[in-house]
Amino acid sequence: MNKIVYISFLLFFCLSSAQPGELKKHTVAKGETVAQIAQFYKVTPFDIYQLNPDAKLGIKENTILLIPKATGASAKVHEVKPGDTFYSIAKKYNLTNEQLEKANPSIDKFNLIIGQQLQLTSNGVTSNGNKTNETKTFHEVQPKETFYSISRLYDMSVSELEQLNPDVVSNLPVGYQLVIKKKANVKVEAESNPNNKVVVSETNSTDFKTYVVKPKETLFGISKEFGLSQVELVKLNPELENGLQEGMTLRVPKTQIKTNTIPIAKTTYRDLSKSVRVKETKEIVFLLPFNVSSIASDTTLSMQARLKRDSFLNMTLDFYSGALMAVDSARRLGMPLKIKFLDSKETRNSSNVVSLVHSENLKNSDIVIGPFYPQYVEKVAQLLSESNVPVISPLRETSTSYENLYQSMPSGDFVKNTMLDYLYAKNGNIIALIDNKRNATRKLLETEHKSIYITPLGEKGGFIGDSITPRLQKNKTNYFILDTGSTGMILSALNQCNKARSNGYKVELVVLEINDTFETDEIFQRLIKQKIIFPSMTKFEETLEFSNFSNSYRKKNNVFPNQFAIRGFDVTFDVMQRVLLPEGFESSVQTTSTVQLENKFDYFDRNDSGYSNKGVFIMQYQEDYSIIELD
Repeated sequence: MNKIVYISFLLFFCLSSAQPGELKKHTVAKGETVAQIAQFYKVTPFDIYQLNPDAKLGIKENTILLIPKATGASAKVHEVKPGDTFYSIAKKYNLTNEQLEKANPSIDKFNLIIGQQLQLTSNGVTSNGNKTNETKTFHEVQPKETFYSISRLYDMSVSELEQLNPDVVSNLPVGYQLVIKKKANVKVEAESNPNNKVVVSETNSTDFKTYVVKPKETLFGISKEFGLSQVELVKLNPELENGLQEGMTLRVPKTQIKTNTIPIAKTTYRDLSKSVRVKETKEIVFLLPFNVSSIASDTTLSMQARLKRDSFLNMTLDFYSGALMAVDSARRLGMPLKIKFLDSKETRNSSNVVSLVHSENLKNSDIVIGPFYPQYVEKVAQLLSESNVPVISPLRETSTSYENLYQSMPSGDFVKNTMLDYLYAKNGNIIALIDNKRNATRKLLETEHKSIYITPLGEKGGFIGDSITPRLQKNKTNYFILDTGSTGMILSALNQCNKARSNGYKVELVVLEINDTFETDEIFQRLIKQKIIFPSMTKFEETLEFSNFSNSYRKKNNVFPNQFAIRGFDVTFDVMQRVLLPEGFESSVQTTSTVQLENKFDYFDRNDSGYSNKGVFIMQYQEDYSIIELD
């Protein structure tokens, strides 16, 4: 009853405040919406809801609505297109999220429907951008922005920004008008080669224009067209983090961003041992899941039996043995290091990393390596973020990141993208042969690499060969990307390669990941004859350094080192050298790439999300079973 009285009173108030002759009556037709009615009468849904508050609960056929007189100019309307988001629409028309919400109170901004019509003006709502007055300039907070990323954008410190905006220090809402210190030029930083740094000219908002994504365009292609890296393009258009779609409206430079005259060359690598300066002692702490207490309490199994059964413990001990080899090498070189190995007691469901951070006073350490499980690496990074202690994730990618978190293992998607970027750089014609079970690869290509043709599959799952021939090109290398775990599909792909070659086409077979099926006797020899190209996180090269390490390791441990032992050495030795450089650890990862025994460490800055390793090798098998690195 109270609700009915309230609605009746509100309706009476709206009617009494309207002047005679200013209102019209509209009988709702079947299927009509408030947005459609508002457009017809040149008003906004907000105007209709003011006079008909119960319409917010929904309108039905034959309902009578009161319609106000149109206010002069027609209300602007935007029809939702594929790829549109609430944020991108607001940005396109220079509105804030709040203004667009006010003009469309009945619209679910998180579930826009293609063809849906959004009003762009309402009573008291007008278009405006970053507002300025004589003494202040404002920045409108965009999704996923932080104080740190905004401070970098305007060349300010975080503390300066917080002092100007004390009301939102603990929470930075999207759409908030943040005060900045001056009419600063927005600074765009290019992702660059560490040894050939790219200098990008400063630009302001007037230097940008809108660009509508065309069919089959890719992030790679658009970024190259406008002289940006893919990272920069996403920074300018945060909605791209959800994928590129046809019809999206992007913010791009009016003219190509100019760099300095230093060319981008192939990455060169630096031997850090020649740059180490022996000064103050640095402390490196390892958090490794030995789980000593659980081993000691288990009297049912001998250590030998446990090692046979416990693969996670084996991996830990292998990594630890490689790290010890690196520590020995550092001591022989006279590096002033204090090393601590701590038991992180990790399982899938628990660890003691929180107590270790506090009890061992890790905020005063110089570097932390580990733990192994991603969720515990993230926790340690979070606890040490205020102290800015670098935390190295040695084996796995994490889903959440912090400014002080370093992902030393390239992610799966990054490995694939590196392979694809190599093929683009070779100006190849790319055709994908993908198993239905490889959903991750299929989704990656469909969202980020729409120019790549994905071969359709028949009813039984095999490739439809007739669909491939029209896609082949005589004047280019045709790269067949194969991603499958099926023996039958591998053989089918090999037949397609041979058929194309016999018809005079140049063909290379590319494998995005070497899986167990590729290594079977039935398949492997056939693939070798194809001289397959593949991305790898390790190099296959028998160097003198690797030979010396392998022999020393065998003498010490009575076995040859496996991949985890080698990685333990590489991660540890790379960190130990960087922490003793004059410029410090963080600066070194921004400017210097290295190759250790097998692993490449070529970090890139993810802005306010730490650093990720992009160290991937592009390799090719030769018919004599040797493997070479491609340029």
